[in-house]
Amino acid sequence: MPAWTTARVVALIWCLAPLLAFGLVGDRLARLCQKLPSALQCSLPAVFGVPYLLAGNAWGRGYGMMVYLGLPILMAVLLARARRVDPEQHGNWRDFTILLVLGLPVDLRWFDAAWPPHLSVISKLILLNAGLYGFLVVRQLSNVGFDLRIRGEDVVVGLRELLFYAPIAILLGFALGFLRLNSQLPSLGSAAGAFLITFFLIAVPEEIYFRGWIQNLLERRLGRTSSLWLTAIVFGLSHFNKRAAHFNGPYVVLASMAGIFYGRAWRARHRIAAAALTHSAVDAIWTLWLS
Repeated sequence: MPAWTTARVVALIWCLAPLLAFGLVGDRLARLCQKLPSALQCSLPAVFGVPYLLAGNAWGRGYGMMVYLGLPILMAVLLARARRVDPEQHGNWRDFTILLVLGLPVDLRWFDAAWPPHLSVISKLILLNAGLYGFLVVRQLSNVGFDLRIRGEDVVVGLRELLFYAPIAILLGFALGFLRLNSQLPSLGSAAGAFLITFFLIAVPEEIYFRGWIQNLLERRLGRTSSLWLTAIVFGLSHFNKRAAHFNGPYVVLASMAGIFYGRAWRARHRIAAAALTHSAVDAIWTLWLS
């Protein structure tokens, strides 16, 4: 585990603060930022990269500053142009280019060398914050549904999709030799802790990216069904290098199947929270009771 120096703690808080702000008062925050002059509005997201200056590796500092301070500005500029040329929000090439730029480095761990061991999650949060700012403030993309004020309907939908997916995952997982029962049951405290960590650091970021952005944009072009399946396949393929040295076929199959139910949870009310609850529960059950 990393040594939590003051600078590293501040860096983590700096990353979590915008995420919480967008999740709790996102509409008001977006309206406030949209009142800024366009030049300031596009340069403001550079502040999301400050954690790199606090906690990133000194090696390759210029490269890291270009990524974490420069990339958010470039994203904002491109999305401002996308808003002008595509006001109907059908999805512009700039939108999908930015999604690739946000997704590939995280999935392939391109930027991990810029961080001390176990702190690359900060890199993920910086890029997520830049994306939230770009798509919600600058692009003004509708139906993302990022709201951390969880409603009763989020819980109902999230549990419904979990109950639909769990039997499929368990039967298929054991048939593929991918799952096995853990010999030791977790305590209630460790289960709750695992769920919360998974929710905030894994499920919420991934559901914003895959459902709030990718499925949301594809749905406008391809329709509800095709966008659901295509996003689920992309989600599954993003797990090809997880928990294996080479292509992890069983993981890709199970993740693709999971993506269908996460996508169903999101599109029921266009709510990230519902999909993140299903996602967190699946990951927590898998981590704590299965392996």
